[in-house]
Order: sequence, then C-alpha cells, then structure tokens
Amino acid sequence: IDRGKIKVLFQKQLFEVKKAVEVLKSILLEDAMDFQAQSIEVIAKEYIDCTYEGDLMASAGVSYFVGREANSVYGESLSGVQTKNARSHQFKARIDPFIIEGDPSSGLLARISSQSPGKEGQGDFKMQAYNFRLCLTQVEENRIPFPRPDQYDPTQYELLLRTLIQGSTHVFGKFDPVPNAKTDTNNHGPFSTDNIGMNYLYPEAGYQERAEIILEHERYQKGYFYFLCNDPRVPEDIRKKMNTWGLAKDEFVSNGHWPHQIYVREARRMVSNFVITELNLRGKSDTPRSIGMGSYTMDSHHVQRYVAKDENGLSYVQNEGDVQVHPGGPYQISYGSIIPKADECTNLLVPVCVSSSHIAFGSIRMEPVFMILGQSAATAAVLAIEEEIPVQDIS
Repeated sequence: IDRGKIKVLFQKQLFEVKKAVEVLKSILLEDAMDFQAQSIEVIAKEYIDCTYEGDLMASAGVSYFVGREANSVYGESLSGVQTKNARSHQFKARIDPFIIEGDPSSGLLARISSQSPGKEGQGDFKMQAYNFRLCLTQVEENRIPFPRPDQYDPTQYELLLRTLIQGSTHVFGKFDPVPNAKTDTNNHGPFSTDNIGMNYLYPEAGYQERAEIILEHERYQKGYFYFLCNDPRVPEDIRKKMNTWGLAKDEFVSNGHWPHQIYVREARRMVSNFVITELNLRGKSDTPRSIGMGSYTMDSHHVQRYVAKDENGLSYVQNEGDVQVHPGGPYQISYGSIIPKADECTNLLVPVCVSSSHIAFGSIRMEPVFMILGQSAATAAVLAIEEEIPVQDIS
C-alpha cells in the first residue's frame, strides 16, 4: 500500500541486518507467508524499531535485558521476585495444588510450577504473562459461542475449577464495555486469561517458535472459555452466565473472530547509557532531556504460579509477580532511554523496548506513551537526517 510517500509492507519478517561499525546500512526482510520469495532490502539513513520484541535492536548488536532485574541493580524496591506485593489477582482461599488433594505423590495440577519462586527481590529471566484481549458481546445476533479449541484438555483447568467451587466469581471481571455493546476483555483474578509461565522463551525465540508459543496461548484461552461454558462441573450459575457471552461476529472476521495480535506486555528492554527506573518514576532521581511523560501505575502481571506452605506445613497455590503501585503522579521520560549507546549504533531509535528496568517499564508500556515516544523518535530521526549527526548528538 502506498500512502503518500510511505510504502507500507505487510507480513514481512526481519531476516538480516547490514551494519558498518556502529551505523546501520540496511535491513533485509523476508516474506512471512512465502519463504521462497525474494527478500527485500530496505536502505535508510535512520531506523526506528517499534516492535514489541526489539528484534531490530537485538539484531543490530544493541545491549538489552530480558526478565526482571534484582532490586539491588538499580536501587529499586519493586523489581525482581515479588511474593509480598502479589496481593492482587491472588487466590483468596487456600487451594490444594495436588491432583489428588492432600497427596503430593499424585503430582501437581496443570499450570503450577514445581520450582521455588526465588528470593524476594531476586532477579530472574522470567516474563510477566501474556494474553489475548478479546472483543466479546451478549448481543445474540452478533454473538458466536466460544469455540472448542484443537487439542482441548479439560485437565488444564482443574485449578480454575477448584477456585470456582470455593465460591470465586472472578471470571466476569474486566469485561470492560466499549461501543456497540462489546467489551475489551482482559485478565482478572487468580486463574484467568493470562497464560502464566508459558511465555518465558518468547522474547528471544525465532519466528517459528514464537508462532508455536502464540498458538499455545490461543488454545489455552479458547479452552478457558470453552471449559467455563461446557464443563458440567462448573457451578451452574457461572456456566449459564458465561454462555450468554461470545466472540463478536463482526470483529476479526478474517481470523475466526479472534484477535490477530497477542498482548506482548514485555519482552526485550534496551540497556543504554540512561536506564529509567522506579526512582525516576517516583521523582527520586533526575530525568534529563524529557521527550514525553507517563503516569500509569507501576504494573506487572503475574510471572509464575508456585506451591507455598502455611504455618502448619500444608501446601497451597500462590501466584507471584503482580505489582500495582502508583508512582505518585506524572513523570518525565528521557530521550536517553530511546537511544542506544553511541558505540553500538548511531542511527537507530527504540521507542517501545526502551532502556528501563522491569518495574519502570510496567508503567511506560501503555500505548499512549508508546505513541508519544514514537512521535518523539520520528522527530529525532528527521533532525538527525537534516543535521547529519548521530541520534545521540541531537539537542
């Protein structure tokens, strides 16, 4: 599609980067649908990596980090493992984690890790959970029943069933209304649409492995709704109410009414000379060269689901990683957080996978902020071209 002087290419994947010392010379794109097709070389003076994964940034040899830094790295309190802060979207009752309740030899229920969550504040390479943000409706003539996914396995939802039997009604949370009697449906509660623990490999994975991870998420989430609507063990009032909902018939028509894009809440994050942290968001450290502002809660979804023990040594299920702490007001975002180190690349800007800590990114990662940073990055690219200087040297 040609829009003015802009040519928009669809279904293309980054294949190769050509670089001379610290300057990007060109990128090669391959067709995601036809690998036999000839690759396309894109030559530019400036490049902006707006991917959620930071693929161009990584291929260009720019430093980055995946996971959660330990609190000690930047003097923070909310990065790293967060068992104490993980009070939201948590199991309200003590749910037994074993296939046969009270019998550890029977094994753990699906979707529970056998590993320790780690020490409080300790860093790791795990990711906050992804999901699909669904568009649902109760309008009968526009409603499609939730489909039964391929390889549907009801045992994947036994933990969910136990929470419902305990009296939880969390499954109807975050059906946020949008126009035309539809919803923007997001994760809510201890066992919901977030596929906890199944995305750790996604940021560094190749395109094929990512596709497999996305498909697993799709099957999980379709199975979640199908289970709630059809498993006879689900409390009748919840089952009947969920059956009044379905996918919107007039949305995502070419994709079975399912969103094309998984919600990548976090992936790679650049490590530049300036790293924006919890201290900048709270106003405890200066933020030079502001190019925009954020204001959202320092927010992380759950990262892992594990087995804890109570004071009597009895096992129960807990989620870990959820943090929801307000920074105290709007804060500035530095130009230094979207530019690489000068000795790594001088004609690349990164307005999405910015140079920030895990918990700072939890606030920055809102789409309006990405729009602000994207506009600033484009402005900086134009200035760099006009003045013929590295992006690091722009006033």
